Amino acid sequence: MTYYNDAVSIVFTDHLRNKTWRKIMESILENPAASISTAETSSPAYQAYQILHLGFTVAPILAGLDKFLGLLTNWDQYLAPSVNNILGGYGHQFMLAVGVIEIVAGIGVMLKPKIFGYVVGFWLLGIIVNLLLIPGFLDVALRDLGLALGAFALARLSAVYDR
Repeated sequence: MTYYNDAVSIVFTDHLRNKTWRKIMESILENPAASISTAETSSPAYQAYQILHLGFTVAPILAGLDKFLGLLTNWDQYLAPSVNNILGGYGHQFMLAVGVIEIVAGIGVMLKPKIFGYVVGFWLLGIIVNLLLIPGFLDVALRDLGLALGAFALARLSAVYDR
């Protein structure tokens, strides 16, 4: 531990003048396994991870459930007519299957964000491709791009913060 403490002192001398940051760094070096529960919980990066984790758990589950309930919108309007034709006119049934997949993805993010953050991100990229086939939905495609980037950010942050 002395080598690491010396290295931290040399490299981060200017940045660790604040006693709080010094305690955080010492806590991480002395007990890396406890670093999330003690030192990192107040960090903006960990808080961002928590926000993304909650959001990408709840949002897919709610969107998936609403495919069956139809309280938020008529989800069939977001399926490109060309995709509906490929499906032989079974677009509504396909959207119900999409709902099941979204519920599973939300539960997956809750349990394994390192994996399902990527699953949701790529799922959203597929939705974007579908939306680009529908005139007048570019704004929704752009919103989903932001969501996909958030899902990928969750997956990356999970590499550090997922227990």
